[in-house]
Amino acid sequence: MKRRSFLKGTLATGAAAVAVNAGLLTPSTVLADWNKNAFSAKSSDDALNSVFGSASATASGDVKLKAPAIAENGAVTPVTVDATGMSGVESIAILASKNPMPLVCTYDFADSALGYVSTRIKMGETMNVVAVVKAGGKLFKAEQEVKVTIGGCGG
Repeated sequence: MKRRSFLKGTLATGAAAVAVNAGLLTPSTVLADWNKNAFSAKSSDDALNSVFGSASATASGDVKLKAPAIAENGAVTPVTVDATGMSGVESIAILASKNPMPLVCTYDFADSALGYVSTRIKMGETMNVVAVVKAGGKLFKAEQEVKVTIGGCGG
């Protein structure tokens, strides 16, 4: 390594450390804004009202929710929401109905994006997983029960 490059890197690291210690760079200034009311809501309807302004979603065959019928480990339950057959998908929300705070995640899409999400969610017990898709200003949903086994003896 050349001496000049080493000195530049050391100077930049030192300046960043001084800025962090002085309070000029704080994590709160670089984090994205989040919907605190939605993620701290105690019921699914309250969470949906906070996210979409309405809790009334129509069941639709165009929203395909894929989750295991039996999840051996509720801490990492794979869930996939496929709404690629719908046009104008604006956002997707996933809820776990019996979790202390049911809203698990929300995703916002640009105009040209396909409505497809695959993630892993945490579930404390057997419950319904609900996917809500906002497309064309309307809400559509799909729902599936997922049984969570605890210690291999069923939940």
